Amino acid sequence: MAEERQGRRYPRNLQGVLQLAVEAGSAAEGQSQESTTTTEPMSEERKRWLREALSDICKGQMDEVEQMKRCLEVLRTEEPNNQGREDEDDGRETAFETLTELCENLDNARDLMTLGGLELCVSRFLGHEQGGLRWRAAELIASCAQNMPQVQIYLLDIGTLPKLLEMADSDPHPTVRVKALYAVSCLVREQDAGLEAFLSLDGFSVLMRGMQSENEKLGIKAAFLLLNLLTSHPGQRAAVVSMGMVQQLVSVLQTPHSPFHEHVLGALCLLVEDCPQGLKDCREPALGLDQLLKQRSKELQGQEEWEEELDFCERLKTACFTGQPSEDNGMDR
Repeated sequence: MAEERQGRRYPRNLQGVLQLAVEAGSAAEGQSQESTTTTEPMSEERKRWLREALSDICKGQMDEVEQMKRCLEVLRTEEPNNQGREDEDDGRETAFETLTELCENLDNARDLMTLGGLELCVSRFLGHEQGGLRWRAAELIASCAQNMPQVQIYLLDIGTLPKLLEMADSDPHPTVRVKALYAVSCLVREQDAGLEAFLSLDGFSVLMRGMQSENEKLGIKAAFLLLNLLTSHPGQRAAVVSMGMVQQLVSVLQTPHSPFHEHVLGALCLLVEDCPQGLKDCREPALGLDQLLKQRSKELQGQEEWEEELDFCERLKTACFTGQPSEDNGMDR
């Protein structure tokens, strides 16, 4: 058994412990199903190995907290003499990268919040003059906020979302815009308070401008977030249509083909679903959507990588241009 322990890696965090427990439970269940006799209790050696694993986890968690504290010490130091220089790493970029990696563990993300690390990111680094520090701060915020309601609410309460939307909308550094929008997505998806704040800050207009930019990565993230929000919150579709979103999305489709056009077409499909004004806007002859969809379908035929986009084209053509061109026709499925 000693040799078995040496060759077996301990789980690194509490999620690993849970997985270990599930596997152990599954194994015990399998044994009970194979035999009519009562499953034998866990051996002392097995218990000892599990105790050692738990001890190792606790020690590892303590080590990771200490790593985070050291990173925060680096970030809290006064600005060095090379302030503003993008080509020199004074240790802060490395500190951000280490924190981002550590905070993939949800326990560490919560600890970083408690240690004041997220407040430091928002107050000092989202507006820092070095682009490399701005985007790494946004990336760290995204990593901590993803699937963590407690952290999301904290970040919303300290005014993070307005800063991120402004960065995504107008920062001169292209990577900053992409990472900021990624962080916005982590704050508003599946988070009602985040969506409410997003709407109050005219977030849909920020997404529209992101799709119209020359930054393809930004366009992809903006279109994906738009599609996700319209899918999760159908009550917002009429409001988005009233902003002229249909016309704007069609104008995006008229640009050279891009991977994010798939999400744009998906969003248009949602905006004509149970939304008479969206359907009317799509049918406007001056928009030329009918011909655009026919041409796009022809271009995509037989190309497996664009199969989903082709499906959206066909769905939108059917909804808008099949049968009588009545505003009350609805989705023709």
